[in-house]
Amino acid sequence: MYPATAVIDIGSNSARLVIYEQINQQVFQLICEQKVKVRIGEGAYLKNGYLQKIPLQRAYKALEHFQSTINQFSSCSKVICVATSALRDAPNGNDFVRLIKEKLHLNIRVIDGQKEAYYGALAALHLLPINNGITIDIGGGSSDLALIKDSKIIETYSLNLGTVRLKELFSDSNKSSEEIDEYIYKELLTLPKSFNAYPAIGIGGTARSLSKAIKTLQGDTSKEIHNFSYNIEMYQDFFYKIIIADNTLLKELNIHKNRFDTIREGTLILKKILEKIESKKLISSSVGVREGVFLDNSNLIEAKTSIKFRKLKD
Repeated sequence: MYPATAVIDIGSNSARLVIYEQINQQVFQLICEQKVKVRIGEGAYLKNGYLQKIPLQRAYKALEHFQSTINQFSSCSKVICVATSALRDAPNGNDFVRLIKEKLHLNIRVIDGQKEAYYGALAALHLLPINNGITIDIGGGSSDLALIKDSKIIETYSLNLGTVRLKELFSDSNKSSEEIDEYIYKELLTLPKSFNAYPAIGIGGTARSLSKAIKTLQGDTSKEIHNFSYNIEMYQDFFYKIIIADNTLLKELNIHKNRFDTIREGTLILKKILEKIESKKLISSSVGVREGVFLDNSNLIEAKTSIKFRKLKD
């Protein structure tokens, strides 16, 4: 048995802890998973990116709790902590990193959007039966894309389009749909032309929520969405209904209540990206950045064998 590895992922919306245990040269499994909706980026987008006191306190408590959990696993010999959009965008992000290092003795590695995209693509490439595609990981502060061609990660790109970012800058300020569309349009203009006409691979909460809802529409009540795919054109109207829905309608559309606050923005971002890259099919992935971080720090890829991953839950 190999030592276990803990991965902490601090996103703009949620902080997550996962602990992976490698069984052999082909198999690893999830033995612990915790999620705290810290919303560390809350209020920052209206404050020139500066992280605010209360969200930082929530994040600190979450990390303190994660550390306590990790200490319960004697087999866990490595802890990797990464932070994404909210911390990398924040002028005071390094202050928080230093505080956590001093008080909790935890090293936070702030990764850029391209690295975030790479990790998501790495997980999809090795844990989905794909050779070509464009991974799309919609987070709270950014949407990170990677182009996979002939089983290789060719290119990565990060867009300043995130659910919390759009919610605070536009939705919460009651700005018009035209203003939101214009903002998204300008950001998508920066996307390299090479990101085009490949199947989309949906990573992250928005894509998973939509896939679960679409499976339910199809009469499939199973919870597993990994490698589930659908024709994008067939669900354009469904996407639009979610974008304009109130909470009552979201429930009727099979969206879980935990996603009510950001699913509209997330669906809008996904819809616009899919239109831009002209994808016809979306493949759902239940793995992403955290699995990619683990794989990048393991010997599984070097072994050049088929990698298998056992999840406790979807």
